[in-house]
Amino acid sequence: MSLTLTPNLPNPDDAYALLLNAHEGLSKDQSDALNARLILILMNHIGDPEVLREALEIAGE
Repeated sequence: MSLTLTPNLPNPDDAYALLLNAHEGLSKDQSDALNARLILILMNHIGDPEVLREALEIAGE
């Protein structure tokens, strides 16, 4: 399985707004914790260690 790196959200602005709204009113520590939980939830949803490895490599570039 390979990561989808081309635009894949039907409305990226709405998706970004959801993310921003989730962080509204949070302190830096709370925002960091939300991001960590979100990452772990999405990693669990993906479930494939090879896909996760590929995503981490690309994110680290």
